[in-house]
Amino acid sequence: MSESSDQQRPAHGTAPKDPNLFRAEPVSFVRRGNRLQGRRASAWERNAEQYVIEPPRKIADTSVADDFQLDPAEAFGRTAPLVVEIGTGLGECIANAAKDDPERNYLAVEVYRPGLAQLMLKVESFGITNVRAVQANAPEVLDVMLDENSADEIWIFFSDPWHKPRHHKRRLIKKSFLDKVSRVLKPGGTLRLATDWSNYAEQMREVLEAHADFENQHPGNLAGEDSNLTKVRREGMEGFDPEPEFIDEQGGWAPRFERRILTSFEGKALKAGRLVFDLAYTRVG
Repeated sequence: MSESSDQQRPAHGTAPKDPNLFRAEPVSFVRRGNRLQGRRASAWERNAEQYVIEPPRKIADTSVADDFQLDPAEAFGRTAPLVVEIGTGLGECIANAAKDDPERNYLAVEVYRPGLAQLMLKVESFGITNVRAVQANAPEVLDVMLDENSADEIWIFFSDPWHKPRHHKRRLIKKSFLDKVSRVLKPGGTLRLATDWSNYAEQMREVLEAHADFENQHPGNLAGEDSNLTKVRREGMEGFDPEPEFIDEQGGWAPRFERRILTSFEGKALKAGRLVFDLAYTRVG
């Protein structure tokens, strides 16, 4: 981080004094520690210069300066279809996908540095070169860093569900965020989502079905008795009171995406008795 960037960063508690320091949209993360230790620290030291993109910062250390735009051909050293995963966690999904699909470029967007360091370990272990990573807030990546119509696919798996109703406004998937996704995703490109919480799945489906720029790839799929939503409501899972007569007549759920491996996070959700909902939409227009 440059000295000038440090000078621009607000001191703790200064946002109430300067409205410009408020974020107009929810951030794509819950803030966690960034300290690296052991194997992760070593992996970061060895690989960050080659694989981690360091954009100039606007205010916070996960922001992106307004004048920074990524040149994928320069960043990856080649021109190839681009897949962007927002919220890569420990990098399990994107690393395995990149290993199995060397003909495409993969960009990991994550704010949790230990997660990106864990991704660096996987990049090393797999011997892959088609992954790049950026520690940045996803809305700013979509607004500034990535060019219009530059991504072939965008993946958002298991973003924070913000369970309490008063916190639903903090959820990432809503119309204003989908506008940003639409700007970056190529016409004909695919947006893939997954969540293990039915209420969030319903909201995702609702806002995507209402958005003019997206078309469901699986309309009516996995409806009725085949719907995980039907199972959750009828059996009173996730703390709901059982609704024996409930039926999800709409469906529209995607089959499990074959290149989304079972990560440790998803494994814990399944072990806890939750079900997973996949969605896939095409950007139209």
